[in-house]
Amino acid sequence: MKHSNILVIIPCYNEEANIERVLERLLRTRPDVDYLVINDCSTDQSEAILQRRGYTHVCLPVNLGIGGGVQTGYRYARDNGYEVAVQMDGDGQHDPAFLEAVTAPVLAGKLDLCIGSRFVTKEGFQSSALRRFGINFLSGLIFLLSGKHVRDVTSGFRATGRRMTAFFAEHYAADYPEPEAILAATLRGFSVGEAPVIMEERMGGVSSIRSFKSAYYMIKVSLSLLVDRISIKRRKEDGQ
Repeated sequence: MKHSNILVIIPCYNEEANIERVLERLLRTRPDVDYLVINDCSTDQSEAILQRRGYTHVCLPVNLGIGGGVQTGYRYARDNGYEVAVQMDGDGQHDPAFLEAVTAPVLAGKLDLCIGSRFVTKEGFQSSALRRFGINFLSGLIFLLSGKHVRDVTSGFRATGRRMTAFFAEHYAADYPEPEAILAATLRGFSVGEAPVIMEERMGGVSSIRSFKSAYYMIKVSLSLLVDRISIKRRKEDGQ
């Protein structure tokens, strides 16, 4: 049942070590907002925890990956008329105390997409040197392709307004979509910005981006961004 104009979307895949703490922290800190956990066919005890504790959640029939899981949340937010949808990871890195920071510019109509950035004030967990290099590289690439400078392009802590939510409900990248979503939003004329937040290290479990996959991840995302830029430009030229 809808109680708020803000929906927090929490993707969950094998987060048995984190999900209960994440949700209890959210409920303590921001009991005024609605939330929805998207359980993406977890193979651990995540689903059992969600059911036992009575948390609001949906279980996908097939594994869709982070993009498909988050898009499910955007579709739910759109269909139920939420004014703001907030993506927040299920691994404990995102502090719900900063929900106000990322939602305020959206609620005020200043931004369509507000990204919680750890690199504005550079407080809290800053990730590893290797990942920061990759983030800076992707940030530079997005700037070259769109003219928009965003520091924390891989941040999964972000808020969207109604128009942006409706767009993502229909158009969202399947794999590691955060950088692609920024590029797509910017090239489509949506207003994109950042708000300073403090992030923490993952509470437990394993990140979906392992160190041995880093080179593959960078190549894949870079190529996807280039393809997206060409595709969107052609659609605009064709009047679509």
